[in-house]
Amino acid sequence: MEAATSVTVTLPSNIYRYVWQESGRHQLPLVVLTICVSLLEVVPLELQRRLVDDVVKDRDYSFVALLCGLYLGAALLQGGAKLVLNIYRNWVGESCVRELRRRIHSLVSDTSAASSSLEAEGIQASMIVAEVEPVGSFVGGSMSEPVLQAGILCSVLAYMIHVDTRMAAVAIFFFVPQLVFVPMMQHAMNRRTRVRVRLLRQLSISIVGGVAELEGDSTDRDSADGARIDRIFRLNMGVYKFKFSMNFLMNLSTQLQIIGALAVGAWAVLQQELEIGGVVAFVSGIGRLTDPWGDLVNYFRDANVNQVRFGLLRDAVNQQAAGMVPA
Repeated sequence: MEAATSVTVTLPSNIYRYVWQESGRHQLPLVVLTICVSLLEVVPLELQRRLVDDVVKDRDYSFVALLCGLYLGAALLQGGAKLVLNIYRNWVGESCVRELRRRIHSLVSDTSAASSSLEAEGIQASMIVAEVEPVGSFVGGSMSEPVLQAGILCSVLAYMIHVDTRMAAVAIFFFVPQLVFVPMMQHAMNRRTRVRVRLLRQLSISIVGGVAELEGDSTDRDSADGARIDRIFRLNMGVYKFKFSMNFLMNLSTQLQIIGALAVGAWAVLQQELEIGGVVAFVSGIGRLTDPWGDLVNYFRDANVNQVRFGLLRDAVNQQAAGMVPA
């Protein structure tokens, strides 16, 4: 990602191609580090189970102290790995933000004669200042983020099945409906977000173009802008309704998983088929499923939004690289 970027180099058609083009050599180390972090997720669960069981069995406290020390070590190792992962992938993302800004700035400088209108300059300024930020930042976690969250989900689910298949079956039963309603509601939000991004670009073009007007009736333009603003409001409210309804249903699903696990686990403990530590670790594991699943949902939403943003940037950059003014 050097400062001198050739203006003849255009952006690829897909955001993931851009990710590989700009940060491919960093993505493999990020994925390896991510897998390590996701595998470490089950260690605290197993240590919790052993700690509770050893206390119930009245074992020597020195063994409990040893497990507490191991728990602290596991927490430090996992936390340190996450720290390195987060810093590394944000460095990759910020490097791409810087590269995009340099590329657009270079294009603006080299095509200033052909793009001298206030409208074009407004779009260029918007791209440099704001629009590249979310796109470039997405690059850092574009491959490691889904691997991390999916890895945590798989490792925790596998551990839960290992602890008790009956409790795992109940938890999976209440988790499966999310695989149906989450994609449906997410798709509805994505449609609204795509329209919103395009409307905001149109509104920006209209406002910058309006500033250039020195005379004439601007009533039609103001009316069109007002209609866009109202539609953006309705789209945003639609997204909020879907988003918070989805959060409500996901939280309800989690609580049903916990209730079902406690009911089945308590019966198994009373029948002396399971130790209490297994129930404690299992309920803790359900809590650890919620965050990665929610993060995975957010990732795919962000991926969709950033693909739209990248498409707008790509069209503007490629048109300018060809000596054209973006529409």
